[in-house]
Amino acid sequence: MLRPLACLFFMLAAAAQSMPPRRVASINLCADQYLVALADPGQISGLTRLSHRPDMSPIAAEAARFPAIGASAETLLAHRPDLLLTGWPGQADAAIHAGLTSRILVLPPANSYADIKTQVRLVAQAVGHPERGEALIRRMDKALAAIPKSGRNRVAADYQRRGYLSGGGTLMDEMMRRVGLVNLATKLHRPALSNLSLEDMVAARPDFLITGGKPARDIGSAMLDHPAIADIPRLYLPGQLADCGGPSYPQAIRTLSDQLRQKR
Repeated sequence: MLRPLACLFFMLAAAAQSMPPRRVASINLCADQYLVALADPGQISGLTRLSHRPDMSPIAAEAARFPAIGASAETLLAHRPDLLLTGWPGQADAAIHAGLTSRILVLPPANSYADIKTQVRLVAQAVGHPERGEALIRRMDKALAAIPKSGRNRVAADYQRRGYLSGGGTLMDEMMRRVGLVNLATKLHRPALSNLSLEDMVAARPDFLITGGKPARDIGSAMLDHPAIADIPRLYLPGQLADCGGPSYPQAIRTLSDQLRQKR
């Protein structure tokens, strides 16, 4: 959880003494959201290719106005951003070894709303608009405060292909708690990520299964449509809202809460 923060704050403290970056690029899908929300349009030199896909990105319509770039050394050397947002340490190493001199801001996956707020502040400071970060956080706080806890302590399982289950310490677990659900994984004392067999899911019998809602495309995802669990009510959280933390977090919470209000 935000392992490189000390390095990031050191980098940002140094950056505060210079002019804001003129060319900022993102090579991480989750980082795309922060950049579009906080930078001037003229500062954005490129976003990931996935940012243009509505099934992958909640900001696809906004991202379409910006160039889609890859993460290869050749591409990054051609774009030469002043600041590059990545998703993990070493993601841009090939480009750096080839001569890229961009400052790097690493934004690892957010596991909580607290992580998201920290990353908002990091990106806002890095692009030279710290006031926008605080304004975005206020808007997110207000949006979250208005969402009812419609879960009424019912039990839900974030059950994904091949039987993987999201447990405590994950963003999904926090989402469930925010809407008033009990996570089956924590009830069963499971770790952050575990595998639950179909037989164990039948025995546990949660009130809801949270899935992405896509039709089964292979054997791994077909198990979600197995007759043994077909009658367990579903809550659908599409991948573009479930896969990343960021400014879309309140929208993800609202999506779950609205479905729960319709399921008495």
